[in-house]
Amino acid sequence: MSRIKRGVTARARHKKVFSMAKGYRGRSKNVFRVAIEKVEKALQYAYRDRRTKKRNFRTLWIQRINAATRLHDMTYSRFMNGLAKAGIELDRKVLADIAVKEPETFAKLVEQVRASLSK
Repeated sequence: MSRIKRGVTARARHKKVFSMAKGYRGRSKNVFRVAIEKVEKALQYAYRDRRTKKRNFRTLWIQRINAATRLHDMTYSRFMNGLAKAGIELDRKVLADIAVKEPETFAKLVEQVRASLSK
């Protein structure tokens, strides 16, 4: 009965880890034991930061909307409240984009919000 050699499988596993560890410094890129630790840690960071990115973008959008509303003598919270009362359903991503790229359109939105708040 012949023995099972697992060189192909091991080689494939090592190759996969080393390809993911490309660009790392020192032994992290060419010593399997060290590389596997670094790659696993990098994957943990990537998983965590995919969620953090969503938070960061939301805060960025809020800051941009706040800056744009303050140019029209209004606060962010009053603006968002007014949007809800006016029945305008735009998310923060779109609002921030409008505030940056189309200030005239944003000014019209602010006027609509003012009208809904004064009722």
